[in-house]
Formats: sequence, structure tokens, C-alpha cells
Amino acid sequence: MKILVRATNWIGDAVMSLPALRAIRGRFPEAEIAVLAKPWVAAVYHAERSVDRVIPLEGASGIRDWSAKWRMMRTLRGERFDLAILFPNSFDSAAVVYVSNIRRRIGYARDCRSLLLTDPIALPKPGEIPKHERFYYLEMLRRAGILDELPDVPEIRLDGADQARFRGSALFTARGIIQPVVGVSPGAAYGGAKRWLPERFAQAARTLAQQFGGSVAVFGSGAEHNRCEEVSRAVGPPGFAHNLAGATSLREFIDLTAACRIYLTNDSGAMHIASALGVPTVTVFGPTDEFATGPSGPHASLVREPVECAPCKLRECPIDHRCMTRVSADRVVSEALLGIGRLQ
Repeated sequence: MKILVRATNWIGDAVMSLPALRAIRGRFPEAEIAVLAKPWVAAVYHAERSVDRVIPLEGASGIRDWSAKWRMMRTLRGERFDLAILFPNSFDSAAVVYVSNIRRRIGYARDCRSLLLTDPIALPKPGEIPKHERFYYLEMLRRAGILDELPDVPEIRLDGADQARFRGSALFTARGIIQPVVGVSPGAAYGGAKRWLPERFAQAARTLAQQFGGSVAVFGSGAEHNRCEEVSRAVGPPGFAHNLAGATSLREFIDLTAACRIYLTNDSGAMHIASALGVPTVTVFGPTDEFATGPSGPHASLVREPVECAPCKLRECPIDHRCMTRVSADRVVSEALLGIGRLQ
């Protein structure tokens, strides 16, 4: 049996869908399982033991770049997959597997795509399943008859973390970055409301790095370079703080993150990667809901200011951003040290 799993388009969602991917392997232990993933998330599956291979999905999302989609559909048609399972909710993800002549196609009945699916799965209603997003993907499998019940998944971990940590340490050494390293991701793709203040990231990272006798590495995308540079400069001089925004591939980022002593971040894909690698992680939560999209496991610590308007789930704060501005650097440092202490 050949199974195609269409991966989500965001790094955090890709991590949160791993329990469902592993459940598919548990149900079909002898199947050939391929993940169809956008290039910017493909590295999440690099060491994943539940899959046999990753197929890069080129081209823009939505109705754009149908020439690339047509080439992909011809490739998939030649593969003769028996089953496609769609983690994204998009119309075009269903259209691709429909035109690829995959016999059974499972996905949530969203985005006007039900006619393209052989198994359009009804969306769970509020309160029907546990709130965290990992259960959203698992419930789709349960409703499709692949799972008998929702499994207990207290923690999500990436496969190959030890090997990634070894490679990351070597990369830090090659770049002349003194270890132990405090990792920082001050960006967030969803919007400005999710971002803690750059100067406070810098203050917390500097305090921790001085206490550990190490240095600071600031991570982000190329588009986040200026924000990461602001944090890096506020931390301290070159040699003590390093701006790596836009300077790493996702695979290199995973390796470097695995080698960090501790990781400070907003609610972002970096948060999910760091905590899933077993790195002590402190996340400042503001407008988003930690019960729905937060990291899991004992390595993850959360800092939230209990304000009356949070979680509002807005991209930009219409008032004074009190959920973030009231979180002090000292509080994040204390949480970081407590988190490390709990793991020793």
C-alpha cells in the first residue's frame, strides 16, 4: 500500500501534526508513506522515522502557479498512491490529489472541497475533542476509521534530536560561537501582537548568557533580519551576540536549536521546534491561546500576563499591548532558570 500525506504549510502546524503522522504509521506498519511538503517545512521530516520519503511541493499556494501544480499532479499520478490524507484545509491541496487519481482521499470538509474527497470529514464542534491542535489532526483519522480512539499524546518530540544536537554543536564551533548558547527567536509570522519587546528579549538573553558563561544566537527568517539585528545589538558586542536571521536553512536551524542551552521565543514555529527537540524553552504568550497551540512536554515553560483581553487572537493590538508590555525580562529569566532546574 502506498500512502501520501499532504503536510501543513507552517512549521508549527507540521510539528503539531506529527502525532497524527505517527498514528498513520501505526495503523499501516507495512505501507510506503510519503510526505508531500513545501520546501520550507520539509526539513521537519528529515529524521522522522514514521515516513519513508519526502516529496518537495513546489509552486505557490492557492490558484497561483498552476503549471507547477500540474507537473506535480503528473508526478503523483505516476506514483499510483492508494490513499491520500490531507492535513491542510485548502481547496488546492484536495484538487492536487483529486487530479492525481488517488483512489481514496481523506480530509476535513472545508474550503468548498468536499466533492474532491472520497472521505470528506465533518469538522469537530467546540468541546468535542481536546483543545490542542494536535488532536484536530488525530480526530480526522478517527472519524475516517483509521483510529479507534484518540491516543494520549502528552509530548511531541522530533526524531533524531541527539544527532541534531551533535551537528548543531559542530556548526556553532565552525561559526566561532561560544557555547553554551542562549537561542532567541524574537519574530512571529502571525502578526505584531505576538511579539514580545526586542529590548526585553535582549536583556533576558544577556543575563542568561552571562550566567552560563556562553553567548547568544538570534534566529529568524531573512525578512526578520532587522528585528533580529535590533535584539543582537542590544544584547552586546559581536562575539557575544550573533544575528543568524536568514543565514540558516531550516535543517541547520533545527540542528543549531538542538544545541542551545535554552531557547527564548514568542508563540511561533521556532517555539515548536525547540520544545520538540527537548531544549528548555520559554515562550511569552500574549494574544494567542496556549491551550490550543502551545508547546507540550516538561521542557516547555510559558509566561503569560493575566490581562482581561487575552487571548484576543488579533494580529495587531488595538490598545496598549498590555499582554506583552507587562512581562518583564526578569520574569522570563526566572522562568528559564526554573525550567532548567526542573530538568536536572
